[in-house]
Amino acid sequence: MRIHTGEKPFKCEVCDKMFTHRGSLNDHMKIHTGEKPFKCEVCDKSFSHSKSVTDHTRTHTGEKPFKCEVCDKTFNERGSLKKHKRIHTGEKPYKCEECNKMFADSSTKRRHMFIHTGEKPYKCEVCDKSFNHNGNLKHHMRVHTGEKPFKCEVCYTMFRHRGGINEHMRIHTGETRDTI
Repeated sequence: MRIHTGEKPFKCEVCDKMFTHRGSLNDHMKIHTGEKPFKCEVCDKSFSHSKSVTDHTRTHTGEKPFKCEVCDKTFNERGSLKKHKRIHTGEKPYKCEECNKMFADSSTKRRHMFIHTGEKPYKCEVCDKSFNHNGNLKHHMRVHTGEKPFKCEVCYTMFRHRGGINEHMRIHTGETRDTI
């Protein structure tokens, strides 16, 4: 009955998230305790929930049983399809309470909040520099690893970042900043 009324009487004492059923709260608590009893038989990665390992296993098999009726794109998780559909509908149900900006998914909103809080939770283990987005840390790590994944197809010069190769290509095209 609670599903229909929206009542969520079970509250997580750690993050204040609310749940309809005690079992859902118990499952949720594994996030905070770090308990991951479900293992992938292919790569031994561990998960807090059995559904997560089922979804993960599809990354090994390539199975994508969830299909968008609009564009026929397929997904290995139902949640990914649901999130994808918002591209077609334009739905943005997640609102930043600070600046009222709207987001299509909660993870993008969560990353956006770092702008307001100044939090930089992604820390480089080599030089202790911190970043507000995991992608920025990954790009930064190329300074330490020397990785240069972007290659000029004209002269084969390698670059750490896409912006570097885009800037470099002006040498070959004759394009200047003024013509952009």
